[in-house]
Amino acid sequence: MSTQNEELQDRAIVKIAAHLPDLIVYGDFSPELPSVDYFDGVLMFVDISGFTAMTEKFSTAMYMDRGAEQLVEILNYYISAIVEKVLVFGGDILKFAGDALLALWKVERKQLQNIITVVIKCSLEIHGLFEAKEVEEGLDIRVKIGLAAGHITMLVFGDETRNYFLVIGQAVDDVRLAQNMAQMNDVILSPNCWQLCDRSMIEIERIPDQRAVKVNFLKPPPTFNFNEFFLKCMNFMKYYPSGDDKNLLRLACMLDSNHGLELSLQKYVMEIILKQIDDKQLQGYLSELRPVTIVFVNLTFNDQDKAEVIGSAIQDACVHISSVLKVFRGQINKVFMFDKGCSFLCVFGFPGEKAPDEITHALESAVDIFDFCSQVHKIHTVSIGIASGVVFCGIVGHTVRHEYTVIGRKVNIAARMMMYYPGIVTCDSVTYNGSNLPAYFFKELPKKAMKGVADCGPIYQCLGLNEKVMFGMAYLICNRNETYPLLGRTKEINYFKDIMKTCLATKCSQVLMYEGLLGYGKSQLLTEIQHMAEEISHRSIAIALTKISFHQHFYTIQILMANVLGLDACKHYKERQTNLQIKLKTLLDEKFHCILNDIFHVQFPMSREISKMSSVRKQRQLETLFVKILEKTMKEEMIIFIIDEAQFVDVTSWVFIEKLIQTLPIFIVMALTPFMELPCAAAIRMMRNRNTTYIKLGVVPSEEIRNKVCFDLSVNSIPTELDSYLVEGSCGIPFYCEEMLKNLDHHKLLLFQPVESEEKTAMTWSNMFKNFVRPTEDITAAIVKEKGSEEACNLTKGVRLKNLSPPSSLKEICLVQLDSMSLSHQMLVRCAAIIGLTFTTELLFEILPCWNMKMMLKALATLVESNVFHCFRNAKELQLALKQNESSCEVHYRSSCLKSNEGLGHRGQDKLREMEGKVIECRIIRFCRPMMQKTAYELWLKDQKRAMHLKCARFLEDSAHQCYHCRDKDFIPYHHFTVDIRLNTLDMETVKKMAQSRGFKTKEEVIFSKFVNPSKSTLLPGRLSPEEVRDKILVFFDAIISKMKTTQEDILPVEPCQCADILQMVILPLAQHFLALGENNKALYYFLEIAAAYLIMSDNYKAYIYLNEGEQLLKTLKTEKSWNQTFELATFYSLKGQVCFNMGQMVLAKTMLKRALKLLNQIFPYNLLSLFLQIHVEKNRHLQLLSHSMHRHTHPSIPDESLAQLHLQTTCFSLLWQIYSLNYFSHPKYYSQLAALKQVNVALETQDNFQIIKAYLDYSLYHHLAGYQGVWFKYEMMAMERIMRLPQKGEGIEIIAYVADKLGYMKFLMGHLDLAIELGVRAHEMWLLLQNPNKYHMVLCRLSKYLFLRNRHKQLTKVLKWLWDLSIEEEHIFSKAFFYFVCFDIMLYSGYTYRSFNECLEFVCYNEDNRILKFQSGLLLGLYSCIAIWYARLQEWDNFYDFSNKARKLVTRRTPTMLYYEGILRYLEGQVLHLQKQIEEQEEKAQENGAELLRNLGSLVEQNTTGPVFYPRLYHLMAYVYMLLGDGQNCDTFLNKALYISEMQGNMVEKSWLGMNKDWWYSSSETSEEDQWMNIVLTLPTWNDILSGNVTIQDVQRNKFLMKVNILDNPF
Repeated sequence: MSTQNEELQDRAIVKIAAHLPDLIVYGDFSPELPSVDYFDGVLMFVDISGFTAMTEKFSTAMYMDRGAEQLVEILNYYISAIVEKVLVFGGDILKFAGDALLALWKVERKQLQNIITVVIKCSLEIHGLFEAKEVEEGLDIRVKIGLAAGHITMLVFGDETRNYFLVIGQAVDDVRLAQNMAQMNDVILSPNCWQLCDRSMIEIERIPDQRAVKVNFLKPPPTFNFNEFFLKCMNFMKYYPSGDDKNLLRLACMLDSNHGLELSLQKYVMEIILKQIDDKQLQGYLSELRPVTIVFVNLTFNDQDKAEVIGSAIQDACVHISSVLKVFRGQINKVFMFDKGCSFLCVFGFPGEKAPDEITHALESAVDIFDFCSQVHKIHTVSIGIASGVVFCGIVGHTVRHEYTVIGRKVNIAARMMMYYPGIVTCDSVTYNGSNLPAYFFKELPKKAMKGVADCGPIYQCLGLNEKVMFGMAYLICNRNETYPLLGRTKEINYFKDIMKTCLATKCSQVLMYEGLLGYGKSQLLTEIQHMAEEISHRSIAIALTKISFHQHFYTIQILMANVLGLDACKHYKERQTNLQIKLKTLLDEKFHCILNDIFHVQFPMSREISKMSSVRKQRQLETLFVKILEKTMKEEMIIFIIDEAQFVDVTSWVFIEKLIQTLPIFIVMALTPFMELPCAAAIRMMRNRNTTYIKLGVVPSEEIRNKVCFDLSVNSIPTELDSYLVEGSCGIPFYCEEMLKNLDHHKLLLFQPVESEEKTAMTWSNMFKNFVRPTEDITAAIVKEKGSEEACNLTKGVRLKNLSPPSSLKEICLVQLDSMSLSHQMLVRCAAIIGLTFTTELLFEILPCWNMKMMLKALATLVESNVFHCFRNAKELQLALKQNESSCEVHYRSSCLKSNEGLGHRGQDKLREMEGKVIECRIIRFCRPMMQKTAYELWLKDQKRAMHLKCARFLEDSAHQCYHCRDKDFIPYHHFTVDIRLNTLDMETVKKMAQSRGFKTKEEVIFSKFVNPSKSTLLPGRLSPEEVRDKILVFFDAIISKMKTTQEDILPVEPCQCADILQMVILPLAQHFLALGENNKALYYFLEIAAAYLIMSDNYKAYIYLNEGEQLLKTLKTEKSWNQTFELATFYSLKGQVCFNMGQMVLAKTMLKRALKLLNQIFPYNLLSLFLQIHVEKNRHLQLLSHSMHRHTHPSIPDESLAQLHLQTTCFSLLWQIYSLNYFSHPKYYSQLAALKQVNVALETQDNFQIIKAYLDYSLYHHLAGYQGVWFKYEMMAMERIMRLPQKGEGIEIIAYVADKLGYMKFLMGHLDLAIELGVRAHEMWLLLQNPNKYHMVLCRLSKYLFLRNRHKQLTKVLKWLWDLSIEEEHIFSKAFFYFVCFDIMLYSGYTYRSFNECLEFVCYNEDNRILKFQSGLLLGLYSCIAIWYARLQEWDNFYDFSNKARKLVTRRTPTMLYYEGILRYLEGQVLHLQKQIEEQEEKAQENGAELLRNLGSLVEQNTTGPVFYPRLYHLMAYVYMLLGDGQNCDTFLNKALYISEMQGNMVEKSWLGMNKDWWYSSSETSEEDQWMNIVLTLPTWNDILSGNVTIQDVQRNKFLMKVNILDNPF
């Protein structure tokens, strides 16, 4: 039975009837309109307070999850309870009016007394509901009820498509008056209702000075049975459910199909509701918080007029209102009687009906309606109120009775303006500002206190939309601020300058047109042009047109000529006449002056000649006169016409302007938005004219957006997060940026504080990446000059910028574009919005309901063509596009555009087919505007969003791992084996297959596939000499390379590493989908994976950001003592430690890593006793593990969970031993030894080849640096033995390549440069073949340093070319920065230039805020220090201080890496040169600074992590400092040490420089080395000079900077 009822209720007729009262559903009306019906009944008017406030709260909420659906739930929680109560008591809900409703009990007059009692009982129970219900959202929901009874008239009216109904009469007026008298929780009876009721049943309270009464309670007699009484009364209610239907709330929900009735009822329902019913969409589908324009129209009539008379007037008004609204896509939502008047609630901007210029259309419609209705017979007064803003649009009520309505403060404002300002058209300030109409169309009205509306802002009267010739008011709208620069439009201004020069030089007409969309800054650009013209004494006449201008004949020329003749300053027509008589004295006979009467609103006497002229001839005469006036004027001065919003130039004016440019050498500058339709022929010809330059404005570059933000906020820096949000969200459109800033300010999300010194701030995890960006220097200077102090802008804590709801103004723009699409295209855009800003076509196809691929590709092609989407072949192409801005460009319309309409359809189809082909090739799609994605996302219902996010997550999770090239592993080893987060459940067999496909082995395979370390080496026997071992290792690597190049086996990857693409297109979106689903544990898993991936890609900042996201999630998870959560927490601290390590924050890194180890049950000792005890234990354990590794059968199987734990431990120990090695005191060295030993032991436990080999090499390096010859060699050999046993394919090849690179790096650190080069060359070849850019770039960087120190210039330049090509191809900033670092070294120490100093400097200055470089310890330190050295050598000390200070801030970020030591050495060299200046100038602290420098240099030598390769430079600098301080003996000692070591290492760069400096210091020459270096700098050869033979390498070797020695007496 219930199934049958559900089927009945699913019928279209039932759904339509749910929107209508029984009065209409069961009514029998005359087909002639208007139709009038009379009856008796009881009316109940229920007003619910609190909904408007609630709607306002939701509409101004910050985040996209505010949800109209949540608002619907709250609204219907209360309203449906009232509706249900009314229906239970036999009532009929006539209308929902926002947050109020009107109900009727229609009965014969003799039954009124009893029915009133029933209605009172119903009213009291409604109040009882609200006493019992909990108030949600912190709102005070109260109800006021008014009751009336008596004669009622119903009026039905409308046109052939839509019908409306009204109830009118005294009872209707009474019920509203009664409700107005009610206080909260009151029930008021109208006087007539009190007269008709059974007074014995009601306890009332008199209202002073009123005939109406307040009901206190019912007081039935003791024997009274209300149930019997009620059932008896219901017998008189014709459509009250009874019998078999007694359990129904309403009979209409069981209507039988009736085509005729259905068609009749459809006329009473809005079209969007009928579409919703036809498409079988959920009721909530149309419910949203939406920016609209409300137009309230109120018609009042004479008191004595009868219903028939009023009906005729309402019918006429309704037909006209409907016809006007239809033109501009407006809708009548409700019609009701309101305070003795008939009110039409009209709405512009309903779903699917959003149109451009909505506010202007609403004003235009309102004026039209006002003018028409004012002329309708019997309508006494017409009052219209217009308000714009966000309101709730949606279906409210009960499932069996509901209506589509609008609720919100703007609805109330429009209604109140309509009533408090009768007889005129009024609008609020939002409508006034948003209309883009001239101010003279409006008049500000005095404020009035309006009931229920507080602080609604200024109120304006709309005076009409016919252009009035108010010549002084058509100036440019945009005002120029003297202190505000025009940002990002230099190219556009240069177009103007060049064309003006051409115009002056050739004496030919020139037209410059700027086309740009709304918000591109066209008006600002024209204002700047006007200012520039006036500065060079040219007269400019600038006007701004409006949409209304287009419909006014000759309006543009009228305004321009009025300005030329000086009429704009005249206040009276007589003054204009006098002016014209003077100006036209020699040009026009007085009898023809009257031809100017209409155009300039003057009153010259009409002459016979003019009166006889036709209008066409008058127009010709007028145009001839204007040409003469301009010809005369231009002989006296240059005139530039400037026209803003030129798309609104009327046709007649276009024709005249075309003639004008053919006749006179005039310069016209126009700005316009793209034409919505093909412009007139004259406009097209002008655009094609050879003297017209048509510029299509591009977006403003990102750095100029940043400048704008800083200038608007008057701050010197903004957070990177805010900068990214505004740059991405604004898409380079200034207006978008302004609106987003206003939105942030409105929600109080911006904090302003004085700029803090970075040195004063203690370093913690939370402030480690205090990442701010600054405007350009000129903007910074302007801000400081205007403000007088430096301030920084920051974001309030916890703000989620990416989840912010778009500003309503931008949302409206997007809704206009959305509503202009077909329904299928709208659905595609909305589905895409769920996925995110960027998505793949595969995922979109997965979630689109019932689409085929061809259909989707065709729709995508159309949307790409419409600039809704961009499409890209791959992620690299996407990243490249994101870095480029669409700049302004010149469009040659003469050859390419504005062709005739003929063939347009065929060309359009061809273009669409071409676009389809492009889309097929592309895999990645991205929204052109982020605001469109956010707007479309907000249109979904909560449950629908959840279902779609779930679909996306299910699709993506199977690909959420490293790429096939990297064997599909997790970024955190064995992560998914440890933490079970999968949505798709799999059986164990499938899991095993998956594990095998991803490179993981089963327990059995692990046992039998481990490498067996033989007791005695056979590959590298112990009797071999070091040279033989070296040769054997190199031969082995050569054999591997040869096999990689020639073998037919599948050992090389088919394509390069795709991990970066997977991260962007799979894992990042997947984490966001889980966040949206509320699956925080799954989201945390992927945020940790993301952080690990970014660490692999050297992006510490991004890793930091996503670790912070993970930290927020960790706080939300319940604390459980589960292994999963413990492991995630340990991983979290381990990743934090890695970030801190890379950033050079060693104290923080050590703390984080120890926390991670503690969670993994590896407690690091805190005192010396436990330290030595653990070392002893680990040594014994190490021997056991080595012994066990020799016996295959003793290997136990290791659970995957344990493998994950062990891998994490090896990472932590690997970093810890390096951290402790940085300290040159004794006991930290033991901690370092323990950590290194633990790393080896844990690696042996994993039984993983890579981990063991890596640990062996790390352990070897530790002993290498500590000077333990036998130990390091032993473990190096063990690593080599192991790789020689590896299978030579897949992962084995990658491990071999890793070892070649790592060994080369180790040999470099130890100063074995030739061997380092040999190994580096082989590592380069292997990684090149393996197609892994992340590894390959590092090999090239290191190899370039090896070759540089050996003075192998040809090989070096070849490697640098490879490095440059890689940096360009992969958009790899680190590689490019390292390239320039080597270029600096070549300039400073090799005596020639590979790239010029200026190019290198420009790169550093442009990229110093790049997050990869800024948060990478060492590289930026080196770059800054190189520049500082250059300036120090040139004695340009101001520049030296700038870059030396920048470098000094990075010195404390110590990491035991080659990059850091290279950087710190350059920094100390700069300080040494500065010390020489201090001693020369005899500064007081020179001696003290020299001693401090020696300590710093000495501490670097003593650190375990400082490789011997850096000793020659350290000793060289120490020798120079000793010399400067007068200590010749130590100078000599360290100089000789440096020479000896550089000779031993083959460090030719240092050796030659040392030799020249030694000769210079010992010589008695008095030549100034500054002059010598200046001469060198001026004549530094390039590498091309060397290649061409113009300069020899021997000549280049002598181009060295010689350190100054003639400060003190020579100590030797």
